[in-house]
Parts: sequence; C-alpha cells; structure tokens
Amino acid sequence: MLSKVLLQPNRALKLLYPKAVWNVKTDEKNLYLTFDDGPIPVLTEWVLDVLKQYNVKATFFCVGNNIEKHPHVFKRIQREGHLVANHTFNHVKGFKTKTADYLENTAQCEELTKTKIFRPPYGQLKRPQYKKLLEHGYKIVMWDVISYDYEKISPEQCFLNVKKNVKKGSVILFHDNVKAEKNIKYTLPLTIEYFLKLNYNFASLSHLK
Repeated sequence: MLSKVLLQPNRALKLLYPKAVWNVKTDEKNLYLTFDDGPIPVLTEWVLDVLKQYNVKATFFCVGNNIEKHPHVFKRIQREGHLVANHTFNHVKGFKTKTADYLENTAQCEELTKTKIFRPPYGQLKRPQYKKLLEHGYKIVMWDVISYDYEKISPEQCFLNVKKNVKKGSVILFHDNVKAEKNIKYTLPLTIEYFLKLNYNFASLSHLK
C-alpha cells in the first residue's frame, strides 16, 4: 500500500520530502516530460524519434546498468539535447536497501551520468537516504503526474491519467521500459499533441543543473 501512495504523491508525502522537486513553480505554460528506467534499444529510440518529430526536450532518468549495456542509445539522448539524470545503477528499492549501499549504487550511476539530478526508483526513499542524498548535493526529483504506463490499464486510461492531472509546471512521469511499451506508444504522441495545441511548452529539467 505504501508504495502505491508513493506512486500517487499527496500533500502528506510531499511534506516528508520538502526539498524534493515535485513540480516546477511557474506562471508559464511549461511542462516537463520525464522517462524512467532506460536507456534500452528500440523503445528509448522510439521515444527519441517522437520527441524529435515534435521538437520537444525531455529528461531521462537512466539506470546505470542500462547505460553500460546500451551506450549508443545513451549517447543519442545526449546528442539530441535531452537531459540525462540518475536513477541508480541497479534500479534499487530504497525500502529494501541499506543507506550506505543505496548511496554507493547512486554514486556508481553518477559516474556515468555526470549529474546530481536524481530520482529514486519506485519513489522509494527512507528518511536517512533522503538526508544523505541531500548532504551529498543531489537534487531529488519526484513527479506530480504519473501515467501508470507500466500498469495493466488501457492506453486510453493511460492518456486520461496524464490529461486530467496536468497543470502549469507539471513533471510528468513515463517509462521507457518494456512493460510500458503498449501504453506509452499510444499516450506519448497524444500527450504532446494535446498540450501543444493548448500552447504549452515542453522542456527538460536542465535548470536544476
């Protein structure tokens, strides 16, 4: 149940991690697409093709092990002007990992991403992990809109999960992993087209660097 709460952040949860970025405070019509768990061949490359088609930038929270296995995809993300960020080396669960081991795994991924911008897998962080990450200069990024693209829901529901919750400055969470493929292939182009027609802009989280 707790992990489910973390996936759909509420006011109480945000109070637990007050220095995390849940959305971007702005009066501008800016949105921030983020993708977790890649890079992988084919699907991440498809996502990049879509972003290029609409000329929008995004942030990719990359798993270090995937970066090492698929360096050509990782380099393409960077080459096309998107922001790469840290998602631990092994996609570790904070609730089941000792703080020292969690920090080591995060640092291992940082060696590859060269950034302090970080998102915890599953949104899981124990308080000691949260505090130590901040002490080490990490900028923790969560989200305020989640597509649930990895769940067994219809593509139409996946799109509605995004459409009905977005506001100015929203950080939108998608996944470039195999479980999300069916839903993201339907939802991502629709999301971009829908909000571009409403005169929103899409940007990466590069201002956090």
